[in-house]
Amino acid sequence: MIQDFISSSIVHSETEELFINLFTEAFGPEKSKYILTQYSFVDIYGNYRYIDFVLQSQDEKIAIEVDGETYHNPNNISQNKYFDDLLKQNSLVYKDWKIYRWVYSQLKNQPEKVKDQMLTFFGELPNFKIPDDYLPKQRGKIIELKEHQAEALENLEKMRAAGETIALLHHATGTGKTVTAVSDAKKVGKRTLFLGHTKELIYQAKSTFDDLWPEKNAGLYVAEDKEKYSHILCGSVQSISNNLDRFKPDEFSYLIIDEAHHGTASTYKKILSFFKPEFTLGLTATPYRSDGDNILEEFKTVAHKLDLKTAVEIGELVPIRCIRVKTNIDISDVRINGIKYNTQDLESKLFIPERNKVIVDTYKEFIKNKKTVIFCASVRHAEAVSNLLVEEGIKSCAVSGAMKNQERKKIIKEYEHGNIDVLCACDLLNEGWDSPNTKVLFMARPTMSKTLYTQQLGRGMRLAKDKDCLMVFDFIDNANLFNMPYSIHRMFNIKEYRPGAFALASEKSWQLEKDLIARGEKPSIYLDIPVDIKDYEMIELFDWQEEVKDMISQLEFVRMVDVQSETIDKYLKEGKIIADLEIPFGEKRSFKYFKNEKINAYAKQFGWDLITPSNMKEKFMTYIEKMDMSYSYKPVLIKGMFENIDEKGRVRLEDITDYFIEFYEQRRKAGLLVEKKPCLYLRDYSRNEVTRNILSNPFKRFEDMNFMRKSRDIEFIELSPHIYKKLTKTEVDKIRNHCEQKLEEYFLDEE
Repeated sequence: MIQDFISSSIVHSETEELFINLFTEAFGPEKSKYILTQYSFVDIYGNYRYIDFVLQSQDEKIAIEVDGETYHNPNNISQNKYFDDLLKQNSLVYKDWKIYRWVYSQLKNQPEKVKDQMLTFFGELPNFKIPDDYLPKQRGKIIELKEHQAEALENLEKMRAAGETIALLHHATGTGKTVTAVSDAKKVGKRTLFLGHTKELIYQAKSTFDDLWPEKNAGLYVAEDKEKYSHILCGSVQSISNNLDRFKPDEFSYLIIDEAHHGTASTYKKILSFFKPEFTLGLTATPYRSDGDNILEEFKTVAHKLDLKTAVEIGELVPIRCIRVKTNIDISDVRINGIKYNTQDLESKLFIPERNKVIVDTYKEFIKNKKTVIFCASVRHAEAVSNLLVEEGIKSCAVSGAMKNQERKKIIKEYEHGNIDVLCACDLLNEGWDSPNTKVLFMARPTMSKTLYTQQLGRGMRLAKDKDCLMVFDFIDNANLFNMPYSIHRMFNIKEYRPGAFALASEKSWQLEKDLIARGEKPSIYLDIPVDIKDYEMIELFDWQEEVKDMISQLEFVRMVDVQSETIDKYLKEGKIIADLEIPFGEKRSFKYFKNEKINAYAKQFGWDLITPSNMKEKFMTYIEKMDMSYSYKPVLIKGMFENIDEKGRVRLEDITDYFIEFYEQRRKAGLLVEKKPCLYLRDYSRNEVTRNILSNPFKRFEDMNFMRKSRDIEFIELSPHIYKKLTKTEVDKIRNHCEQKLEEYFLDEE
């Protein structure tokens, strides 16, 4: 039984690594940071469950399960296990998750097919975001509008002074909520976004801003009006939601949401979770305080979360201190795939007595009866470290997802309120569990995932009595520039290291300690933990993930210029194009990134036109006019698109397939030339072959230039909104007529 578990664990780890490898190859390592592993959620009966991988976009949450063939097969598992899997999946669907599943043999034997499916499911250039469930909610309260609005304004000002970031202003309709909101925004004085759900409300709000804050220009973002750069922007929820890609998350300092009781609707959620203003004010006519409380809680849940720095600054979380422990273990040759070290490589480096002894000795030397969580690299690693601690007389226990739920709950309860002093954990406690009593974290698991590292920090940052700070021990192994794991200093970009000093604290606390050290005095923390205040070190902070954040990947490069991907590949091989940064992955593969000015220079050098949102429609029209045709496919695709397109610029892939089949079958039946060159339409073929052919040629040609893309809803392909929203009926007719003409010329040459 134990052997079966070990075997299945190895297969499962390999399956997970295969998935991450393929994801990285499809989207680039810079996108891998958005993957969360072993993500917890609560099913409909209140039980914690775990998802292999999670991705989140502005619109949806995506659950990904990767397993061996027998893991979910009803013929190979017990009926109870099968029913339990169904409950997990149904709970995810009930909670509005999208679910995708691959098995080991697909990932191993059909990698190109799986990558193509990922690109179809998630989009060629997916707009992922990092889930922030582990961050604290914003602090806020309900302000009731009195007969005179001055009291409400005074309360809002007091809230901000106390570090609160979100408020709900409620009273009956017609009592001046908008006037109060505008007056408060003016008092703050920074760039403001007002959101309403009807034109009347939006125009009324703009008029109020014009009257009360005439010093700043107020613009509209609704229907055809898109005055994006106004200091004050009054927009419709729908228009802003549909155009979030045109804004930056920190574009507005003050956000006003009218009719805030709609805050849990999908469009409101999308906006509230995207923008990160300094202050958010919701307006509602909800008349009862009890209802208002419920709305505020929903409002805070939907709105963006506080980042750790802000939460510490306002006293919502405890400060962090750090001690770096060097292990002399060399992990520089451990393979990586973007967010994760190769499990077998890492285990061979970490599962040695010397490193585990460093962990145990550090606990014995520095920790005195403080609740401690040690994050380990695997279940086996957690058990090994825990056993060593127990041998030293330290009350420790390992916890993992392999345990039964009741056993795990019992151990965690004993840790929180009983005699267990140390928990050795792998993945399990990254989220879904908070421990205010935890005062020390050991980061003994190297990770390249900033999100994972942040989640682990969050487990110990909750406020508690007699808890002045969280002490973090970073175990520093030797690594190279490209597989350097996260640490506190990399996390917060801190170049200077002094053992036990603050890594994250309020400015006031930081300055007080700095002044204390300058006077030659020891902060109280140094009396409790035996470190030398004189030790000082500069930290190497190179972080390729940060380096590429503002750079352009090769895939994006292709989308920016009016040439095909094959041309870019060729020029790279010939040395005509040189990347600004090349990230090695595996033995032979690398990913290339470019600065924007370098792409502009190459475009000028080689006579390429840049494709931007502002010129995309014109580039598309020109491309259609000058369309080269080795086959007849391109004009057929364009005609099929415009004959089946919906109001969002999308066409069902099934309809396009039907259109192609009908087009070529009609030519065959009429005795006309079907195609000039050998192709599938000259023989027996299946619908799947037609669909695959469309996606590879001609669709890919348009996709390479960012004119078309696969929709996240797999059954659709769509025209870029920068094209479709700007096309007039006359222009569409012109395009269709031109495609007809191109087809006539193409076939006439041979007939």
